[in-house]
Amino acid sequence: MSTDELLAALDEDQRAVAERLTGPLCVLAGAGTGKTRAITYRIAHGVRAGVYNPQTVLAVTFTARAAGEMRSRLRDLGVGGVQARTFHAAALRQLSYFWPGAVGGSLPRIAEHKASLVAEAASRLGLGADRVAVRDLAGEVEWAKVSLVTAEDYPARAAGTGRDAVAGHDHATVARLLSVYEDVKNERGVIDFEDVLLLLVGILLEREEVAAQVRAQYRHFVVDEYQDVSPLQQRLLDLWLGGRKEICVVGDVSQTIYSFTGASPRFLTDFPRRYPGAQVVRLVRDYRSTPQVVDVANRVLARAGRHRDSAAVELLAQRPTSVPVRFTTYDDDVAEARGVAARIGELTARGVPLSEIAILYRTNGQAEAFEQALADAGIGYLVRGGERFFARREVREALVLLRGAVRASAGQPLGEAVRDVLASVGWAAQPPAGRGAARERWESLDSLVHLADDLQASRGADMAGLVAELDERVAAQHAPTVAGVTLASLHAAKGLEWDAVFLTGVSEGLLPISLAEGADAVAEERRLLYVGITRAREHLELSFARARTVGGRASRTRSRFLDGIWPDDAARPAGGRRAAARARTAEFAAEHPADAALFDRLREWRGEVARAISKPAYTVLHDTTLQAIATAKPKDLRQLAVLRGIGSTKLETYGPQVLALVRGEDVDVAEWLAR
Repeated sequence: MSTDELLAALDEDQRAVAERLTGPLCVLAGAGTGKTRAITYRIAHGVRAGVYNPQTVLAVTFTARAAGEMRSRLRDLGVGGVQARTFHAAALRQLSYFWPGAVGGSLPRIAEHKASLVAEAASRLGLGADRVAVRDLAGEVEWAKVSLVTAEDYPARAAGTGRDAVAGHDHATVARLLSVYEDVKNERGVIDFEDVLLLLVGILLEREEVAAQVRAQYRHFVVDEYQDVSPLQQRLLDLWLGGRKEICVVGDVSQTIYSFTGASPRFLTDFPRRYPGAQVVRLVRDYRSTPQVVDVANRVLARAGRHRDSAAVELLAQRPTSVPVRFTTYDDDVAEARGVAARIGELTARGVPLSEIAILYRTNGQAEAFEQALADAGIGYLVRGGERFFARREVREALVLLRGAVRASAGQPLGEAVRDVLASVGWAAQPPAGRGAARERWESLDSLVHLADDLQASRGADMAGLVAELDERVAAQHAPTVAGVTLASLHAAKGLEWDAVFLTGVSEGLLPISLAEGADAVAEERRLLYVGITRAREHLELSFARARTVGGRASRTRSRFLDGIWPDDAARPAGGRRAAARARTAEFAAEHPADAALFDRLREWRGEVARAISKPAYTVLHDTTLQAIATAKPKDLRQLAVLRGIGSTKLETYGPQVLALVRGEDVDVAEWLAR
């Protein structure tokens, strides 16, 4: 692509980002507006124009997956050599390089987990913390460190920011634990992940020659997801810059969902004040989601009222109109899980791949019911946050074999070569029947086959290119897509997207979660719902269960965030029941075009019956029952009886007429009444 072609591939706002190559730039990018495209094209444009040396550009992301995606996109644009890393990865690389000269010796080992260190510190203080308490205390240790709060400062800072007592301990006790935690860590000769940034900050402050060397290496900075920056990360970024203003930040205040970890959107919102004259560009065109999904997302934020941030972006949908958003209330959690599994079955029958479907929830404890329902329905799934893809035995074996096949496969098409290699470890053209370990093993291997096909088609890669790509993905933990429905918490879903999203458990106590106290905490829960909604490209279904258990008390109510959005009696717009009925009819017609005519005939018949017997139409048969009849098309009374909403009385009263309508016959309601 020429420079003109590069810029012509962007919309007006994205192009404004790509053309501003120097000076401070703040990009307020709504969900699905192409922020990664804008900043990668900006880097590519800068390199093409000779403004950037790719080796002097550092792009900082918040996940290894995002860093890997950015490097991949830059390579596709013909730009190599740009460093795209997470804050921790970039800091660790610099710390490892400068440590021997600045401090001496080898860099201490990084403790993978804080649990044992925190447990030891708690034991020394006689706190007797259990596993849950240790987890909560470890989280508070992380918050203090990324917030640049010392043990001495902790009581005042924690009180000033309204932090609750942790694991039942007052602020003074937690402050003592912070101090003892550092002692335990030093005695074991280890550092934690926050220390990687803290130690590098210390070296850059104390050793001017080290700071000068880093600043000579990196001259242009890009920071993605800037709304999630912590004070510690901002301190490191300031030291990297050293007073220079060659920085582009990209963020969305409406996706600030990690404040409990120390992240703060104030660095994004204050950027124009910190950098007077900085250009601010808003990306508002949403290319990800349909107008129906975008409308719900905008309305959720709009109802935030005075708590809505002025920097928030209102999205403008760019995709064609599609199916309506579905809202469903279930009797209990089991019914919700089974209902979602049934809907997934319908979507897959209409061609939506399992890998493009996600079930999202507020807490990980909600996953179990959905796992069981999917397993019962024979639907494959994977839980995001489970075993890492590249840690699976079959994947490790496959990588060894693929590396060994680099020379032997020379001249052979990549897809064909990979299939030949992986056939020796269990891959086949057709998946094994059913679920279980064999199917999961096959899905892992099949994802490698699809990755090979994609690389061959997009880059003309050979086996050596595939192995290089996989080595980079291993380092970044950037796994290829595995066939199966994704189950994930709303926090884990950040940065991802699917064709179909089931947003479950949208009830008070779960969203907002009961632990959310105060306006700020509740506002963050609203943003969490917004993040979940904007993960959906086309199909979005929101649901909740009135009771936790089968037959339990139906005490739950839907989330307050959906007041005025959820189509029920309590919050229905002008038009009342008839408007809602028309909406349901349009929704069914859009999703089941082949069954819409029969549904209309059934509704007309029901209306005649209702008028004839002087009763409301819904008492004859509910819309959901008519829809079930239209899709199932029962051939006899036995098949009709199994449908929900058809009891013995209604089967006897209306069954023959319904079956006649299904067969396409005319039904004379007056004649039936005369009998």
